[in-house]
Amino acid sequence: MTMNWRPTADWSVLVKRAELMRQARQFFYERQITEVDTHLLSQFGVTDCHLNNLTTELKHPLPSGKKKLYLQTSPEYAMKRILAAYGQDIFQLSHVVRDDEIGRFHNPEFTLLEWYRVGYDDVQLITEVSELLTSLCGAPETKVVTYQQAFIEYLGVDPLSSAGVDTIRRHLVERPSLSEWMSKETDEDTILQVAFSELIESQFPDNRPICVTEFPQSQAALARIDSNDARVARRFEFYYRGVELANGYHELSDAAEQRVRFKKDNEWRERHGREIQPEDTRLLDALDSGLPACSGVALGFDRLLMIICGANIISEVLPFAIDTA
Repeated sequence: MTMNWRPTADWSVLVKRAELMRQARQFFYERQITEVDTHLLSQFGVTDCHLNNLTTELKHPLPSGKKKLYLQTSPEYAMKRILAAYGQDIFQLSHVVRDDEIGRFHNPEFTLLEWYRVGYDDVQLITEVSELLTSLCGAPETKVVTYQQAFIEYLGVDPLSSAGVDTIRRHLVERPSLSEWMSKETDEDTILQVAFSELIESQFPDNRPICVTEFPQSQAALARIDSNDARVARRFEFYYRGVELANGYHELSDAAEQRVRFKKDNEWRERHGREIQPEDTRLLDALDSGLPACSGVALGFDRLLMIICGANIISEVLPFAIDTA
């Protein structure tokens, strides 16, 4: 008899997982932030160039005639519709699904802790993420650096200049595992993202959380462009103990600009042979109706639990990883 029926996490980890969920909820309850529970299946996926939805089909079509449904990669769009309707602070502990790699930090199905603060900018939300990490895992004070500062500090190159991107590409070409790819790569965002992952992240100190802010505007995703420097967006990411933990924005509320970004995403998808995704018209309608000024962040709950438990791979903190599900 095989043993692959057993959970991949030890019982002590499952107990800690339940306790961490309780502690996370308590953190938000104490701040009068309301928990919501949104859908996993939607008639729309995401256009984001670096995310892919898993899909399914209904046996019986919807009244609209649609049968294809998308498993959500994040509760973000649904939560923004609630924000547009009611304008209240909300959070969610949500199972999400992504058609992505399987590895040390990746399982196709995982848990996100996502929340939105009305009236907050990204600086205020960064402070709250830091407070959450201190509360849940005893993390020390967060070090905040801009994307530009991180490249200059760890690589000696300005990523916001064309000359800097050329220099960064040369650094990548020098790596045998990346040489062939990077010698032909011309997309600046791809070059910067690979460099950040391969050359910058690994140099972050393990002893405190690092928050990287002001990403290039071309990597804005759903963030506002900085009003003082149009080269950068009000987007931030948290790293701790070698793990990318959270991604947040001072949220874009301009429906016209969101339509432009959806279109650009799909143009990128078409150029790279990816499936073009339908734009989420319900999100756009919600933005048209008026999204309150707010900031939001999504934090990888399983990755946080990995840090707390000293786990080496995500399967060690999941009741059942995908290969035993």
